[in-house]
Amino acid sequence: MIVTGKKFSKPEMSRVINGDRELAEVPEKPEKVRLDVLMGECYKSYNRSSLQKFIEFGFVTVNGEIAKKPNQKFERGVKIDLKIPETMKNADLVPEVIYEDKDVVVLNKPAGLLSMPRAQYCPEKTLENYGLLVHRLDRDTSGVVIMAKSPEVQAFLKKQFQDRTTHKTYYAVVSGQPKLGAAKIDLPIARDLKRPTTFRVDANGKDSETYYEVIKSNDKYSLIELKPTTGRTHQLRVHLKYLGHPILGDPLYGGEKAGRLYLHANKLEITLPNGKRMVFEAKMPKEFKDVFREGK
Repeated sequence: MIVTGKKFSKPEMSRVINGDRELAEVPEKPEKVRLDVLMGECYKSYNRSSLQKFIEFGFVTVNGEIAKKPNQKFERGVKIDLKIPETMKNADLVPEVIYEDKDVVVLNKPAGLLSMPRAQYCPEKTLENYGLLVHRLDRDTSGVVIMAKSPEVQAFLKKQFQDRTTHKTYYAVVSGQPKLGAAKIDLPIARDLKRPTTFRVDANGKDSETYYEVIKSNDKYSLIELKPTTGRTHQLRVHLKYLGHPILGDPLYGGEKAGRLYLHANKLEITLPNGKRMVFEAKMPKEFKDVFREGK
């Protein structure tokens, strides 16, 4: 039996499929690639999130011009230059040392200092410049924080926070006057899916408990002592907003505009690796007291 090639209406295509000739590839237009992807091929020591930050901070030029967005597209072969400033933001925000031994350092964190970097590269100082992080305070919260000097001590201290054997006390200045002079706030908290960087009271959230006591009030504000028994993200800020008394200077949760967030970690009680139970205190900032001066 003789097998013949399949007949086609187009002789040119018939010859191609039967092996008589090869198709030529049609040259395509040069492919354009996202800038953060191109940088990932050149700067492999940084992850993509960090490279995107570099672009947003204005550290990257393409063919001599400052890049604007990570998703800008360029042809391969462009000249990319990355220049990271040697000086860091917030270099003047230096924590006060409250206590230090061979295992730990206890600091009074100033408002404005980050607890930890948000990406592989961070163009500013954080608490991690001073030791190993055990617990966190929001950037705009000031006050006492304990840092470890070794991974073993870090794990020892972290377990106490997880087991809720530490005791924390905060001060906050809030709008208005709570109806009760002292009470327990027992309201579960979950992430707000409509605003993913914030949290809200939610029946399906994680259990969250805060004790509070009003220390003093005037016609506009109240100074409140807060003792959380759980450590949820933004817990105090969410609980006080829910009560209708947001913290002064808290734009995320409806607080009145001010020069800072009026939330301060005043005391921390914890057991050190040497077995001693200690209470560390960071005094209330002057601006908290100034709110209640005569004439304010």
